[in-house]
Amino acid sequence: MPTPFRIGIDPGWGENFEAHLGRFVRGLIDPREDLRWEFIPAPADEVARPEVIDTYDGLLIRAMPFDSTSFRGVERLICIARWGVGFDAIDIEAATGADVIVALTPVAITRAVAETQITLILALAKRLADLDRRTRAGLWQQNLPILGIDIVGKTLSSIGLGRIGAEMFRIARGIGFERLLACDPYCPASRARALDVELVDLDTAISQGDFVTLNTPLNSSTRGMIGAREFALMKPTAYFINTARGPIAQESALIDALRTDRIAGAGLDVFEQEPPSPDNPLLAMENAIVSPHSMAWTQQGLAGNSRDACRNLLCVASGQVPACLANPGAENRHGVRKKLARWSSQ
Repeated sequence: MPTPFRIGIDPGWGENFEAHLGRFVRGLIDPREDLRWEFIPAPADEVARPEVIDTYDGLLIRAMPFDSTSFRGVERLICIARWGVGFDAIDIEAATGADVIVALTPVAITRAVAETQITLILALAKRLADLDRRTRAGLWQQNLPILGIDIVGKTLSSIGLGRIGAEMFRIARGIGFERLLACDPYCPASRARALDVELVDLDTAISQGDFVTLNTPLNSSTRGMIGAREFALMKPTAYFINTARGPIAQESALIDALRTDRIAGAGLDVFEQEPPSPDNPLLAMENAIVSPHSMAWTQQGLAGNSRDACRNLLCVASGQVPACLANPGAENRHGVRKKLARWSSQ
């Protein structure tokens, strides 16, 4: 009997496990006799502990944080299958140093996040939240505030041109945006041309966009990259949309820009602190549309994330490398190859 490939599942799923993940675990993992799964014991201080995670070969993680201490002395663990695309809660350098690959599920959520951005763009352009409030208050067409705007002829900017940014631009072109601008130092010019997107520097993307969106991961180089200087560069008629990670933008600078009408408004699915404090000024601002980091939690997106996270573990349990890694190149490390070989030979 082959040694079972042991899978630990994030205890943070709680009651949502059955609704979103359970049927995929049972449908994809349970039929494999060489796989076993269980919930990881909840860490006392929330951060994953090495003595616990190294009792598994693979982990299926939703939100559990991993810092540098989480990987000290880790020898058995080979893969963290992250449910989603964000990996800012995982110390990638430490994971790589411990010969652990971190697999992501970018395909399933791409369309859902892109549609979320377009939804916020249209809601801001048409002043949907304000009109909703006025209608519920018994007001009709009299004394309307500043009217909304049309999308046709406007410029859409994205900070980042990965899968989600590209999908957003594909949709945006079809609804009338005239110029599509992106700032992404890692994007090949040929890819931008294929998307009919202009690659520009950060200041140009921010200053010329009528709508400025964030489509970049949170890391040491992007944390706080949008601050008072950048908001001052934006047109006073422009809107800021963040569906990526809250800390990419300095929230105090955004609040100030909205309070002083330095920008026209903001659409936010993420916050610097989540959940936000009840006294966060953004929650009371009429020129901001806010959502609890869940607009992309569509039926299709959640199901696809769950399916793909399970498939990533099945891939590793067969000695193969998943398609999308947060630490690309780690699969070539001697220690990773050695771990993979163990499973490819069974």
